[in-house]
Amino acid sequence: MKNWRSQLRVCRGVKGEKKKRIEEMSSTLVIADYVVIVMMLLVSSGIGVYYRITGGRQRTTEEYFAANRSMSVTTVAIALMASYLSAISLLGVSSENYVYGTQYAVVNIGYGLATPVVAHLYLPVFFKLQATSAFEYLQLRFGSVARLAASLAFFTQLLLYTGVVLYAPALALEATTGLSSTASILGIGLICTFYSTLGGIKAVLVTDVFQSLLMLVAVLTIIVTAAIHAGGLDRIWDTAYDGSRVEFTSLSLDPTVRHTWWSLVIGGFFTYLSLFGANQVQVQRMLTVKNLRSAQKAIWWSWPLASVMSLVSCFSGLAIYARYKDCDPLSSGRITSNDQLMPLFVMDTLSRYPGIPGLFIAGIFSAGLSTVSATLNSLAVVVLEDYAKPLCKMRGSEISSNVSTLASKIIAIVVGLLCITMAFFAQYLGGVLQAALTIFAVVGGPVLGLFTLGMCTRYATQRGAVTGLLIGLAFSMWIGFGQPKPSPPRLPVSTAGCNETYVSDGATANFERAQSTGDSTYFYLYRISYMWYCPLGFIVCILFGLLGSGLFRLIFKENNENLHPNLYMSVGTSRQAEVLGRSDEVECKNET
Repeated sequence: MKNWRSQLRVCRGVKGEKKKRIEEMSSTLVIADYVVIVMMLLVSSGIGVYYRITGGRQRTTEEYFAANRSMSVTTVAIALMASYLSAISLLGVSSENYVYGTQYAVVNIGYGLATPVVAHLYLPVFFKLQATSAFEYLQLRFGSVARLAASLAFFTQLLLYTGVVLYAPALALEATTGLSSTASILGIGLICTFYSTLGGIKAVLVTDVFQSLLMLVAVLTIIVTAAIHAGGLDRIWDTAYDGSRVEFTSLSLDPTVRHTWWSLVIGGFFTYLSLFGANQVQVQRMLTVKNLRSAQKAIWWSWPLASVMSLVSCFSGLAIYARYKDCDPLSSGRITSNDQLMPLFVMDTLSRYPGIPGLFIAGIFSAGLSTVSATLNSLAVVVLEDYAKPLCKMRGSEISSNVSTLASKIIAIVVGLLCITMAFFAQYLGGVLQAALTIFAVVGGPVLGLFTLGMCTRYATQRGAVTGLLIGLAFSMWIGFGQPKPSPPRLPVSTAGCNETYVSDGATANFERAQSTGDSTYFYLYRISYMWYCPLGFIVCILFGLLGSGLFRLIFKENNENLHPNLYMSVGTSRQAEVLGRSDEVECKNET
């Protein structure tokens, strides 16, 4: 035991000295970089101020949350893409291709297949209703219990994920650029809360356009720099191919294989449906245009925009590999997480150009801002429409339009502070980063199943549907969080080109452990790829929702056959599916 402890002390001493040497050789941000970052934050804030001044007093929640249905198709299409992508996406997709290869890019096919389903089946139902909260549909189709259960699951999901969106990029930037993670979290969180609260959904959407441009510039900067260094884009591709990073042929039917054509296309299909067909963030954005046809155009345009950004991010991972193919930063001990690869690349290659690293960080911040602003506005809708207003109705009172608008802004501030708090709390929960990424699938699948039960079947009842939702959530969380997951095998890396300063004594051992997955020691369902969590949760919810509905129909003699036909999916023209109208709302309320 003493010998083991003495070796540990020696190891820690070596690592401490190595870390000190690396920090001494690492580049840091300069004044020009901070000026670029501050300018980006000021522009985002200025958009909120502008729309607060030009938007008048914002007397109604329709104006604050739906921009009076006056947004353009182009703006909404870009905003749909921006709120879908986050800083975690930019950092994570590039590192995914660096570490595991290009197979992940196939997921965009699943997204493309899901686009017409969202545009022509799910979206018309929401557009007929014209509700501020997507969960109001569940109130009309099933009842208040279904609405509350789904909105609570969504609220928890989004709050946790937003905390991670703030924390994970801040941690990566701190490790590679020296920018304080606390300053990053507070800067993004407070600025985003400021302009989202002040300007409402219109400010959020317009800011998304500006931030999307910065996101694209940040990723293209990586690719252009790597291409100059490598001698062209073709050299980057050839280097990635020689390093076994180019792969599009995984056709295995084994669901425990992390990424295959089947898991990516099918899993991507259901993930996209859950994000765009049953998610308050995206539904709210699509309802800010004037009619259904415009909303369908926006969703159709958002898919190629998101795919282009995704594919560019994928290629940026290959570009980074071309730089570090002979000296892997993780194996050499320069970084502690693959998510730090992109900012490390920027500091290694562009720190000699003042302001360029700042432009890259502004792009990462923009990705975080677009996601957090979408969250703040949508969660404010949920709190007001799904919790506050129903509670007041239960007490026999109503919230006036002026009070609703003021309450919306106060709620947005409170939600923003909650997200910032969650980001700091994430620092002390080591496993919460991976857990928060997985929770989008384990919550999104069952919630999608609940909406689908309502829109596709007249047979489903509230008790049965809620039973399906709860069992689906329990099952998804069990396979998602039931046990720590085996580490997937990484593609080979090299440290042959590293100088002595950057070589870590434990690099070889760490890599060998990463290669060993230990699959045989894990329960089979715990080994299933995370890409299957969403479709499995969806199927379980549908199955038990229908079985439960049949059982409860027999026991309680439930009958909900007299609901308004516009609460169900129908394939028709945009003109036929325009607007149900608020005046018809009483007709389609569920009397049960």
